[in-house]
Amino acid sequence: MAFPARPQSLDLSNASNISWTSPSLATAIESPADATENPGSPDSFHTVFQTTSRGGDNVKNDPSDLIVTEASFCPGTLTTAKASALGYPTENTFADGSFSSSASSDDLEKGMAPVLIQNQIGANEIEKSDMVPPVRARGHHVANPSQNSNWRISGPPADIPNLPVKREWRIWRGIRHNYVTVYQRLFAICFAANMIALVVLLAATRHSKPWGPDRGGVATAAAANVLAAFLIRQESVINSLYSICCATPWWFPLRLRRIIAKFYHFGGVHSGCAVSATAWFILFTVLTTKDYASGEYDLRGIMAITYILVALFLSICFFAVPQFRSVSHNVFEAVHRFAGWISVALFWVLVLLVSKAKSELPGAESLGITVVKSAVFWILLVITFFTILPWLRLRKVEAFPEKLSNHAIRIHFKYMKIGAILGIRISDNPLKEWHPFASIPAPDGQSFSLIVSDAGDWTKKQIEQPSHAYWVRGIPITGVLRMAIVFRRVVLVTTGSGIGPILSMLVSHPLPCRLLWSTPDPERTYGESIMESVCKADPDAMIINTRASGRPDMVALAYHLYVQSNAEAVFCISNPKLTRKVVYGMESRGIPAYGPIWDS
Repeated sequence: MAFPARPQSLDLSNASNISWTSPSLATAIESPADATENPGSPDSFHTVFQTTSRGGDNVKNDPSDLIVTEASFCPGTLTTAKASALGYPTENTFADGSFSSSASSDDLEKGMAPVLIQNQIGANEIEKSDMVPPVRARGHHVANPSQNSNWRISGPPADIPNLPVKREWRIWRGIRHNYVTVYQRLFAICFAANMIALVVLLAATRHSKPWGPDRGGVATAAAANVLAAFLIRQESVINSLYSICCATPWWFPLRLRRIIAKFYHFGGVHSGCAVSATAWFILFTVLTTKDYASGEYDLRGIMAITYILVALFLSICFFAVPQFRSVSHNVFEAVHRFAGWISVALFWVLVLLVSKAKSELPGAESLGITVVKSAVFWILLVITFFTILPWLRLRKVEAFPEKLSNHAIRIHFKYMKIGAILGIRISDNPLKEWHPFASIPAPDGQSFSLIVSDAGDWTKKQIEQPSHAYWVRGIPITGVLRMAIVFRRVVLVTTGSGIGPILSMLVSHPLPCRLLWSTPDPERTYGESIMESVCKADPDAMIINTRASGRPDMVALAYHLYVQSNAEAVFCISNPKLTRKVVYGMESRGIPAYGPIWDS
């Protein structure tokens, strides 16, 4: 909001009739003597002037939160002659009809007069980023507290359409959208296919001697499932599969596109194959134990390693269960990483010991030939390569933190260019924990940034004690929002720092959309640059300050924007609880909706 050079007439002789922002200031000008006798005298302007914070709360006598930071303006000394000498219009200015101004006729009514007077009289410091007198709301918009801004804080519109009735029978609807999601279906397909193969193999070899299927074939099945679980989590594989899915043309039927857009549930393949690998290895352990008990060989090393591997596989599966994973994510991550590494190493030892035992049998081939002919050997070779690959790209890079507020920080990186809708993982201790964030490409295309908000101990530490270097590994990985480009128009729903992934997409890959962002004190928390980026992405973005208007009904607002914009899908980036609520609220009414899941 730029201040006009010459506001309209200010009648100092009748100051009490002006609609001031602060009743205290109006009183001070109307009766300077009375105001001077008060402890909060006009000589100390900040004790008289009552300001309004961005959230709409009145704040008194807080020098850190006021417009004027020096007592450089005394209303009692402002006279008509002095105002005229300064070029400020008074009631006498219009006597000859020679004055003209482009200022709004509502300037004084809107409460700008105190700031304009300070600007003319010479107040030395105006804290532009914090306090500006409030402006009347227009429609469902609440005025910007910032100057020269295009964005507006919104309140929930009054004409929100009623949500349509949910489809399907209530019990089936709850099962379908909560317990039979795409993730669970993919898990079930992978696990069921493996179990069918296992049962068929057992049935086919039930009369064989020794009893059971070939031990090498069972070990190969276990290793193959481990490989599938590894590959589906590799950055290059994920990015390639996303590129294939995102090549879906718009002329495909919406029914087909909404199914393809669920690709980000691929974690079901990872967990399904991992659990299947554990089942196959348990069978291998049973067969090996039987052989050992029957005295067919006496290799205690093979038995020991086999049982250790079973324990490691079971521990990985146990701590990956959502209920345990959510309790302590750091424990899950440590078990997943270190138990996985140890398992791969022990698998190599097991392959070599078994191959050695086979090579020592009468008429057997040499150890080298036996190892090379083993399918498990080649599978382990690929697994080992993909395990090491991300860590070959481990490096510590320079960071440029920009503290937005006490609740958020923006970290800039210049070590590489980054593509559309990608995220990176950063850490201050690469062997302990990694944190994924969506990247926001810079306008120059040479750098990028990410937004970190206070969501836990680690993020709080980054805000309070910004670091100038972080560890990164691997390559940037594609995120859920990439699937939005298979739709002609979408509604993007987010809260808090979820605006980071949203901007990551809209800055690098503009898309026809409507944006709904709900967060406490958005400008105070995330800064003017983020607000301007949001406005640029969607000039009509619905930005709701929950500190002022409370938490809105995000499902109803998402549906409102969906209908208003004639969108094809809704994407929600928020905390897990709200994301599930919005996605369920849309999907249960037949509207395509997407959001990160616990394993995406």
